[in-house]
Amino acid sequence: MNTIQKTYKDVEIKLDAIILKGNLRMADEGKGIIIFSHGSGSSRLSVRNNYVADLLLNKGFSSLLFDLLTPKEDAIYENRFNIKLLTERLIKVTKWVQNNLQQKQLPIGYFGASTGAASAFCAAEKLNKTVKAIVSRGGRPDLASDILSNVNIPSLLIVGGNDGIVIDLNKLAKAKIKGTCELKIIDGASHLFSEPGKLEMVANLTIEWFNNYLK
Repeated sequence: MNTIQKTYKDVEIKLDAIILKGNLRMADEGKGIIIFSHGSGSSRLSVRNNYVADLLLNKGFSSLLFDLLTPKEDAIYENRFNIKLLTERLIKVTKWVQNNLQQKQLPIGYFGASTGAASAFCAAEKLNKTVKAIVSRGGRPDLASDILSNVNIPSLLIVGGNDGIVIDLNKLAKAKIKGTCELKIIDGASHLFSEPGKLEMVANLTIEWFNNYLK
């Protein structure tokens, strides 16, 4: 997974006075579109997220990976952890998807990684019933703890078995989420799921979740 095979189309997402770069994969089958919310210090070029997006594409799911911040914004370290800013950005991009890519009105799901899981939960809560399902990979949903009790969306929390305190934080988050929620702990996996076969397990769980709940 050291390189990304280009199975996507480059897109520019124009929001107000800024332009965000994105990677768009459109599946022929059209089961739904998954919007990725990456973690701090990552981007649309995340090898791990692109790997998951490729496997989703193979199973009929479209996806959009995009940079939550412009290069200028990302240069300000604090912005990477500004959940309010990242949530507002994710909401605007979701509306962009609805206005520009939704000729077939595909159901929308979120895939949040690390701190990106917090903005995914916050955006989904604010958008009410727009987002149909959420998957969190090694996420920090606890950073959105204030709103988790309002989340009534099928949510899957995937955590590595060697990820220490993140396991406990996800257990606390699961207890707060009102809707259907499952916590899957992958034995022998670290925070990045870099061990052989572990990220594929993440992808398979993700596909199963969206197959079941992205309606």
